[in-house]
Amino acid sequence: MTALRTSTRRSFLKTAGLAATVAAARSLLPGGAWAAPAAPEVPGARLGYIALTDSAPLIIAQEKGFFARHGMTEMEIEKQASWGATRDNMALGGANGGIDGGHILRPKVHLYSTGMVMQNGRPLPMYTLLNLNEQCQGISVARAHADLGVGLDSSPLKPILAAKKASGAEVPMAMTFPGGTHDLWIRYWLAAGGIDPDRDVDLIVVPPPQMVANMKVGNMEAFCVGEPWNEQLVNQGIGFTATTTGEIWARHPEKVLAMRADWVDAHPNAAKAILMAVMEAQIWCEDPANKDEMAKIVSGRQWYKVPAKDIIGRLKGEINYGNGRQESRPDLAMKFWGERGETSFPWKSLDSWFITENKRWGYLPGDLDAAALVGRTNRSDLWLEAARELGFDTTGFGDSRGVETFFDGKTFDPADPEAYLASLAIKAVA
Repeated sequence: MTALRTSTRRSFLKTAGLAATVAAARSLLPGGAWAAPAAPEVPGARLGYIALTDSAPLIIAQEKGFFARHGMTEMEIEKQASWGATRDNMALGGANGGIDGGHILRPKVHLYSTGMVMQNGRPLPMYTLLNLNEQCQGISVARAHADLGVGLDSSPLKPILAAKKASGAEVPMAMTFPGGTHDLWIRYWLAAGGIDPDRDVDLIVVPPPQMVANMKVGNMEAFCVGEPWNEQLVNQGIGFTATTTGEIWARHPEKVLAMRADWVDAHPNAAKAILMAVMEAQIWCEDPANKDEMAKIVSGRQWYKVPAKDIIGRLKGEINYGNGRQESRPDLAMKFWGERGETSFPWKSLDSWFITENKRWGYLPGDLDAAALVGRTNRSDLWLEAARELGFDTTGFGDSRGVETFFDGKTFDPADPEAYLASLAIKAVA
């Protein structure tokens, strides 16, 4: 773990208000150097989001006026029905009734840009601008399996699933988009327990807001999705959470703010203004004093349309797993900013892991030049510019977050992704 990830919380992140936070950050710059950013070329953009807690920074940036503060007075934050709909609207673009960017699964930037999930295989160049959050997704299992001892270890499910397969029955498990984060989390969890996600189960795609209803009517054995849907499942007594994804990989990246490359290239100042507004919203969301208000805002009819009680627990790391297990785990709470912005910063090494996992399962070709793909999609340079214009000290931010360690003892060294891939027993590639 790098020194940056373990550094002590800066005093400016302890200040009471955002204005004080930014002012204090600027005071840390050498000589107090700070210059106002250039005016945005346009006053707004259309950003999409899915009703998931990790989209909160976009909503808070709108509700709290952070977009307007940076000259983006005509922003439109639009709910999307599914990740498939998000893809289609991104392909259209805001000028044609779609969206210019928004809250998306991090690997979708790679899948869009290569054309792997686009109509006719036509690439849609995209940029990752920042990481919206870390962890706080979940893998939930039907109540019928509550007595098997299924948890971080998925292996107790193996004989049950094998018997169903042998009888000719389907074994449906749901994720939200092929090659997306939830697909990769449930695949990793199953494979670590000796269950082949391509042979032993039937992975299906279900939009996040429809997960609970489908589990209720018996349409699936398990699912992987973001909050608030795992918590809502437990609150309704329909199933239980086997594990949160932060237990699989501590402080893993999750959603990103991504935009069409052509929009960013045409409006660089506006893109930077959007970045700064969302970064300020992330700082606001990270503050424990704001969690209850945040849950109340995003739960509203115009945003998620779910009870705030289905949001607040896991947002804070108060986890009711639904099988008699309840834990207070602040380390598993959703993180938006971190101590110095390390949560928000789009580390290129993390993109390398997602590309490697998508190669593992055959979503991306094995001979794909991962470094080149990361180089043309990850705009950490824009994040650094925005952070400096806000007055933050960016010392120590680079391309790599270092070696990552997973719950099963596997490690990923971004300098040698092939060694990681070779170490995995269950995979779709030879």
